[in-house]
Amino acid sequence: MASSSSAVVTPAPGNRRALPGPRAGTALTGRMFSALHDRNLVYNASWEDPALDRAALRPGPDDHVLVITSGGCNALDYLLAGAGRVTAVDVNPRQTALLELKAAGIRRLSHGEFFTLFGTGRAPGAREMYRDVLRADLSPPSRRFWDGYIEAFTGRGWRNSFYYRGTSGLLAKGLMLYLRRFQGVGPDLEALLDAPTLDRQREIYESRLREPLRAVSRLAAQPLALSLGGVPPQQRREIAEEYPGGPARLIHDGFEAIFGRLPVADNYFWRAYITGSYTPSCCPEYLRAGNFGRLRELLPRLRMRTSTVTSCLRSLEPVERVSKFVLLDHMDWMGWSDQAALAEEWQAIVDAAGPGARVIYRSAGLRTRYLEPVRVRHEGRVRRLTELLERHPRLAARLHAQDRVHTYGSFHIADLAAAR
Repeated sequence: MASSSSAVVTPAPGNRRALPGPRAGTALTGRMFSALHDRNLVYNASWEDPALDRAALRPGPDDHVLVITSGGCNALDYLLAGAGRVTAVDVNPRQTALLELKAAGIRRLSHGEFFTLFGTGRAPGAREMYRDVLRADLSPPSRRFWDGYIEAFTGRGWRNSFYYRGTSGLLAKGLMLYLRRFQGVGPDLEALLDAPTLDRQREIYESRLREPLRAVSRLAAQPLALSLGGVPPQQRREIAEEYPGGPARLIHDGFEAIFGRLPVADNYFWRAYITGSYTPSCCPEYLRAGNFGRLRELLPRLRMRTSTVTSCLRSLEPVERVSKFVLLDHMDWMGWSDQAALAEEWQAIVDAAGPGARVIYRSAGLRTRYLEPVRVRHEGRVRRLTELLERHPRLAARLHAQDRVHTYGSFHIADLAAAR
């Protein structure tokens, strides 16, 4: 990132000892993570529950939402939720390409064709559909990517669904193969998804799946698996230091909530990774037939950018102030490894925020200690960032308990406000 003279990053003298940063991990794990993420599509779908975001943000026609693109699902969800404008930004051009393909499909395909691609995840005619209908709607970088990757939708090979592609999809497919072939619980997973009541679902989980999934938790906590799932060394260290039991326990506790306490009937996140597909009744809002026509009308409100959050915000015109920021968990990635970049990003957020702007973000850890040293310039003064954040921990905790994904340690909601 380019440096910014308005970002003040020097921590208070007393904070250096009080806030030791997690180590980034070994050089080998760092290189492994970079090798995977610098060359690949990482997220084939958004892995954050937009139901929480809707409740936390309550977007309306006057709102401009900025969101990190990821799989693009939630950027489309915010349009359906009523946002006046959505800017989706991601430093990975492959994530932008995925959202561009979804937008092209919404504009050019029937709902049935669109659902075959992004709902079923397997479309034998995907190459022809792409060549004849979708390709012309894409930017040149996105065309180059999909020219070589559209076969991900054809349903061929052992990764026979788009939802088993990308690095996160490779992890999902590997873990499902382990459960089905080595643990023999494929029928139990299907029974879990089809359970008619929460009591029956809980019974299946506790009697047949808890121990196999405990083993999966240990496998998924290994460095290679976490790298495939988009967890860099810095974030792994954050989990190890802040979550009792570390990554394996975080994953296991997530399974306890997802399958033992929350109804799985509408949990399209885990259905896609267990089966490789959504169903018409268990899918993201952007895939529902009743939303398709409206979403096509709303697409002009969506803008896509491939850049850092900071660069994107710096490029906005004064009239484009942002009222809602959705930062996902990316601050975990940069919080301890690049405090200067983190402070620069927050300076850009403060500068671009409209009155009463709200920020939501997630973390693998239980706290976000890396925000405490950050300083920004606000109304002509250098201030601690934490003085400008009016947090809502009770609402955040209540919503986090309802999270259908449960891969994060914490969820945070804060309003940007003048110091009280």
